Amino acid sequence: MNIHEYQAKELLRRFGVAVPDGKVAYTVDEAVQAANDMGGPIWVVKSQIHAGGRGAGHFADDPKGKGGVRVSKSVDEVRENAKGMLSHVLVTKQTGPAGKEVKRLYIEDGCDIARELYLSLLIDRATSCVTIMASREGGMEIEEVAERDPNAILKVSIDAATGISGFHCRRIAFFLGLEGKQIKSATKFLTAMYKAFVDLDASMVEINPLVVTGAGDVMALDAKMNFDDNALFRHPDVADMRDEDEEDPAELEAGKHELNYIKLDGTIGCMVNGAGLAMATMDIIKLKGGEPANFLDVGGGATRERVTKAFKIILSDPNVEGILVNIFGGIMRCDVIAEGVIAASREVNLHVPLVVRLEGTNVEQGKKLMAESGLPIISADNLEEAAIKIVAAVKEAN
Repeated sequence: MNIHEYQAKELLRRFGVAVPDGKVAYTVDEAVQAANDMGGPIWVVKSQIHAGGRGAGHFADDPKGKGGVRVSKSVDEVRENAKGMLSHVLVTKQTGPAGKEVKRLYIEDGCDIARELYLSLLIDRATSCVTIMASREGGMEIEEVAERDPNAILKVSIDAATGISGFHCRRIAFFLGLEGKQIKSATKFLTAMYKAFVDLDASMVEINPLVVTGAGDVMALDAKMNFDDNALFRHPDVADMRDEDEEDPAELEAGKHELNYIKLDGTIGCMVNGAGLAMATMDIIKLKGGEPANFLDVGGGATRERVTKAFKIILSDPNVEGILVNIFGGIMRCDVIAEGVIAASREVNLHVPLVVRLEGTNVEQGKKLMAESGLPIISADNLEEAAIKIVAAVKEAN
């Protein structure tokens, strides 16, 4: 689960992470009131959407205008910038050309920036450790830094059994070129950030930029946090921060039915059981000349009702021109899947080619049910054959 910048800063502040003062605003008047309450003399008006690159982005109705993060030197300027952002569509590298409508702003105190750095915490599955990544090149995409100069990034693994220690913090501080009181400030910052990461069951915390102020303090000028959905039951206060307006409606609906769904840009819808098999299915569709329209894992215990819902979600994407169902029935029975496929096809009045590959428990019963259904379901005996047939069927339909 993702949250907004202002929410991430609110959580980090609770753990002692240094962040500038700020207030959220949903209207222009609220933005002006926030600026007056904080006193200024400089404020930063920040668009709040679930995407990075806001400052370098542009608004759809003003492609050559200012981005989604603007420095304001008067209350009138705060008002003007708020009007230019709220209810407008912000386009960044991460939103894609469709962009996202700005429905809330964060009005933040200006900051005396001496240096911009990069810092993040994430789970490294290769080392089974929490890893801190740091770079002297803040304020830009870390992927670009890694591609240009991998040595510009320091990675420090933290053993979960012992946690973060002073020597970890000093190593990072020295790498970032900090000195004097900056090192003490960075140690306090890193220790608090690590505690927030662990205690909140976060999957990522990214501070970009991390700034050193003119007074020598280390502070989070921006903050992004992601959380492990499976641990949200332990953090109802974090779960309440979910902004459903920022999520894809189909992905949101899938989550309500315990379906793992991610929309992609292709034309061939996929319904598979198991994340690994779903990835393999998408790969072979591309290999055979098609493009997957989604990742959809129905799980190992899918019911007829859940399969029907999965079909509806796939077909809610207007780009879908064909569907490939690839099921290996271990815990899940193939006849149950077949019943769900048949019921869904009739209920949604299926109008695109459908290829089904079943294997495993009760596979013959499943194939018999589909063959006797009277529906134009194309059967396949293996994954390669299924991919070839759905790609050909989509091309023929066009």
